[in-house]
Amino acid sequence: MKKAIFLDRDGVIINNREQYYIWKTEQMHLVDGIAENLQMLVLKGFQIFIVTNQGGISKGLYSRKDIQHLHQELTETFRKNQVEISEIACCPHHPEVEKCLCRKPGSLMIDKLIAKHGISKEGSYFIGDSETDMEAAKNAGIRGIRIIPNQNMYPHISFLLQ
Repeated sequence: MKKAIFLDRDGVIINNREQYYIWKTEQMHLVDGIAENLQMLVLKGFQIFIVTNQGGISKGLYSRKDIQHLHQELTETFRKNQVEISEIACCPHHPEVEKCLCRKPGSLMIDKLIAKHGISKEGSYFIGDSETDMEAAKNAGIRGIRIIPNQNMYPHISFLLQ
């Protein structure tokens, strides 16, 4: 079976120090070292997935189309850096507006990706910057790696690259 890296988006891939809700391509500033780190993970045989809560959709701050466009740009940016993003899972709900089963710390988005792509839980990790991300990893039965928000993740993942 295949092994995978599941990544939170904001604070892990996209720097969100300046703005919490990111939906425009001009707001997309990658965290330092992310392309290089993902290149190394791909070379180690990991498939790459993004798992993100986007409650701003439910709140009416931006649309699904806005997020789809941003994710297309993000995927293309990584493709230019020899990193294939296998899939992006996005929860559009916010608990203040509506209840759902997919929002992290729930594991439904991860569970679906694991089943759809034939991923081994034993060889897979969730890289996130919050306790919610670590709970989602635990709920999905995979290991979590908590990093410092908006900083190069290399010190936290170097053991995966040996």
